[in-house]
Amino acid sequence: MKNMNKKMLSMALDIASELKANALFVYADVLKDYKVPKELMKETKLVYITRSEENYSEAVKVTKNVILLPDIDLTRIGQIKIAMIRGLSAGVIKRDDKVVCVSGSPKLGRLDSILVLEVGKEHEVFALTDSVGLGENVRHEVFDAVLNIALELAFKGRDGKPVGTIFVLGDDEKVIQLSRQMIINPFQGYPEEDRNILDPKLRETLQEFAAIDGAFIIQGDGTVVTAGRHLNAASEDPDLLKGLGSRHVAASGITGVTDAVAIVISESTGAVRIFKSGKMMMELEPPPA
Repeated sequence: MKNMNKKMLSMALDIASELKANALFVYADVLKDYKVPKELMKETKLVYITRSEENYSEAVKVTKNVILLPDIDLTRIGQIKIAMIRGLSAGVIKRDDKVVCVSGSPKLGRLDSILVLEVGKEHEVFALTDSVGLGENVRHEVFDAVLNIALELAFKGRDGKPVGTIFVLGDDEKVIQLSRQMIINPFQGYPEEDRNILDPKLRETLQEFAAIDGAFIIQGDGTVVTAGRHLNAASEDPDLLKGLGSRHVAASGITGVTDAVAIVISESTGAVRIFKSGKMMMELEPPPA
């Protein structure tokens, strides 16, 4: 397996050199005792991606550019999509960069896929990291935190059961005007610091309330405004309606008339879809069972 990883990395380095790539993304969780030689990385930035805190600590000894993924199983494309979003948000890569990505399966313990991306041409990635993409008031760390929670709920479920819900981020005042409360607001009356999405202690509470009908409304700074909210705006896009349920229609509708971003978990498939400006910007599917 070590030899295969070494060959895959060698091929990726050759491609990166030939294309004059700005960065090489390597999924570090399948590397056991082989590291990318620093002398081969003269003009290409080495970026490790990992879902393990332990591997993160080891990776930063090799390169300062390390991206931590959610600690859940992701498809190879899912690994790359999230790594690209976080790399752009952190300034590790830029819009005009060309990136070579090497990914693989932790279960198989090997690198097996190479993908070349021109960042500015990857619309679904760049649209969610551009300053306009998330809206002026949505902080990237808030978006990352909500996406992490959504992926955990989607791929792991809650008490072993599938969970479907909507998180709406940003432009909360207008979203509130275009929605109505379905239950008593469970977050009302609590100090803002006790209901911020960036507080790890709130994660369990959000997971519990994800089981109720309706959407979470979250301010751009991470403060949870309410849960159990019915979104009144509905999408009129006939193409979107094909094969997608009411949550996706609601997410498309509310983001079409506000500056919010919506993250939707499909209860039937476990897919996570991100909506902005009435359109689906990204889809992250769970790995095969």
